Amino acid sequence: MRLISLAPSANTLAVLALLMTPVARADWLGKAEAGYVMARGNTETNTANGKLDLENEKNLWTHSLGMSGLYGRSNDITNAQRWDFAWRSDYKRTERFFTFGSLRYEDDSFSGFDYQGTVSAGFGYHFIDTEATKLTATLGAGYRVLVPEELVRDDAGNVVQRIKGERSEDVVGNVGLDYQHKLTANTTLTDKLLVESGSENTNANNELAVRVSMTDKLALSVAYTVRHNTEPPAGLEKTDQLTTLNLVYVIK
Repeated sequence: MRLISLAPSANTLAVLALLMTPVARADWLGKAEAGYVMARGNTETNTANGKLDLENEKNLWTHSLGMSGLYGRSNDITNAQRWDFAWRSDYKRTERFFTFGSLRYEDDSFSGFDYQGTVSAGFGYHFIDTEATKLTATLGAGYRVLVPEELVRDDAGNVVQRIKGERSEDVVGNVGLDYQHKLTANTTLTDKLLVESGSENTNANNELAVRVSMTDKLALSVAYTVRHNTEPPAGLEKTDQLTTLNLVYVIK
């Protein structure tokens, strides 16, 4: 039996541990999500995903941490294996206006990239900030590193070889929108959009989700995510779509 791990490397874990050091000492709010699907019979399928979102607000600073992972296997063929990490620090200039610095890293074994990483900075504005509805927009610029790779598959569809391409670096601009609205006392609609564009390509990632609270700590979440790349590596689709049903644990 072959086990495939989504765990990041030891060096990456060391960096994350350093970044997470203040987390253990501060009051962080957020949520952890997990979902799993297993099918047996004519088709054997295993799909698992997990997500962690945390936020800490102290004085004029707001720090946000996000991590997620996805694994899928169907009929003994691994067809999804991804994890990503994001960090953003906002500094409040006025009640609605803020500046930010952010770091994003993605490792997706089936995207056609060995990894993608971006460091950026910019400003944001809270257009709506009420108890029921929140709408925030960000605009920034940064530096991106991409390492493409060619996936070689056998007749069954298994990836038997990965051929790394040349590392590329470019300056990017990014736009983000974060919307949240309480439909009822226990139902919340969220939509998060991030578009990152440079000379190499343009990436767009949008997640639409509905969360229904069952208790103060537990909820169910249905999410639909679309990822679009204008210039994917040869042989790969421009658009990926993912629908998840997760159990949510609220951290507060």
